[in-house]
Amino acid sequence: MMSEHTSPWGQFLDDAQICAEAHNPLEVSGTLTRLAGLVLEAVGLRVPVGSQCLISNGGKTPVLAEVVGFSNDRAYLMPAGDTHGLSSGAIVTPLAPYRAIPRFGQVNKPPSPGDRGALRLPLGRGLLGRVVDSHGHPMDHKGPIVDVDIEPLDRSPLNAMDRDPVREPLDTGVRAINALLTVGRGQRIGLFAGSGVGKSVLLGMMARYTRADVIVVGLIGERGREVKEFIEDILGDDGRKRSVVVAAPADSPPLVRMQGASYATAIAEKFRDEGLHVLLLMDSLTRYAMAQREIALAIGEPPATKGYPPSCFAKLPQLVERSGNGLNGVGSITAFYTVLSEGDDQQDPIADAARAILDGHIVLSRALAESGHYPAIDVEASASRVMHNVASPHHLDLARKFRANYSRYMKSRDLIQLGAYAAGSDPETDRSIVLYPALQRFLLQDMNEAATLDSSLKLMAKALQEDKPGRGSQQ
Repeated sequence: MMSEHTSPWGQFLDDAQICAEAHNPLEVSGTLTRLAGLVLEAVGLRVPVGSQCLISNGGKTPVLAEVVGFSNDRAYLMPAGDTHGLSSGAIVTPLAPYRAIPRFGQVNKPPSPGDRGALRLPLGRGLLGRVVDSHGHPMDHKGPIVDVDIEPLDRSPLNAMDRDPVREPLDTGVRAINALLTVGRGQRIGLFAGSGVGKSVLLGMMARYTRADVIVVGLIGERGREVKEFIEDILGDDGRKRSVVVAAPADSPPLVRMQGASYATAIAEKFRDEGLHVLLLMDSLTRYAMAQREIALAIGEPPATKGYPPSCFAKLPQLVERSGNGLNGVGSITAFYTVLSEGDDQQDPIADAARAILDGHIVLSRALAESGHYPAIDVEASASRVMHNVASPHHLDLARKFRANYSRYMKSRDLIQLGAYAAGSDPETDRSIVLYPALQRFLLQDMNEAATLDSSLKLMAKALQEDKPGRGSQQ
């Protein structure tokens, strides 16, 4: 008899046992021989990398694990739950593909032979408005998830030649981004920030105000306290109705954190394939890389740059390249990935690698945040690589003049504040001093205030006094 479980992990184990009993796909089982740190070793197990297994130890609750590598006849597994109570000699049993799950209301067609043992999770419109974990189990106490399909977690990337270029602007509702860092539909952009500078609030603003059909939020490796706060206080009721939240908090095993990022991306891909425009918000890409680092080091991969093994840098583009425009312009995924900069160091290896594979970067400044400037976007250090493809010539000219005046003032700021700058010595600097109060006000925005793309352009022109050349704003 299968025990009744109330926790998500218990539900997952019940579902896994249903699959194993219903399809009887087992050919061989293995034996647990070693548990060292995060990695489990088993012998006698001949299944491909990525296969799901159950580790049974007497009458105790089985532990779910995934095969992440092998050496000769030894298979290396990473647990997706607590390993407390496991002992040498425990039976390691491969699972059938994760399908035919009664609580999801769907039984999909049998997978191909090469798909045997791969993780299959719920995808579809039944996830809208729900909060789920990395295995698709609800965390919001709203009952079972229905109207979904059970499909493989790993999906094939689209041919680059079948994607449409980024040509259409996307209104994010954030004035500084709309005007100076214009985002295109289907773009992938990084949000670079240290801790505590307002990145979660900025993500919430974009989730509420961006013009998208569906919003998928992946909270990967962040504090558990932030999950409920982000959903209730930042996302809000209106944003939640068209959103799917995948949560894998910091106390989750590294395998679960990595699966959470892949699951959020797979959900976005499913909606994109249906022709919808999706906004994917992932917080954070760095925690995903750190989870891969933990797994790679545990199975013996040598560290490279600042302790990160080479596989970390290989996994990042594999995840990021799955977003973007769909086949022949049908559907899109516009993705924002937060990247944590250790000590606000923009040369952190993960930050540097992410900057190279993304279509732009928005840098949040700690100095601006400490001065009460929100959103704390450093417009001088930020750039959108597709802005020239989605903005009009007039828009680009306004943004260039804004940046020029703002940058000129910031370079002379110390001299101006000390009184060492003599008015009249440089006409361009004189103009930037007059315009700076208006430029600074333009960049400020309350989290409950939405700024459309058109209104952002009008306010930027007003801040530059395009209608009255040579005169500064005193309003």
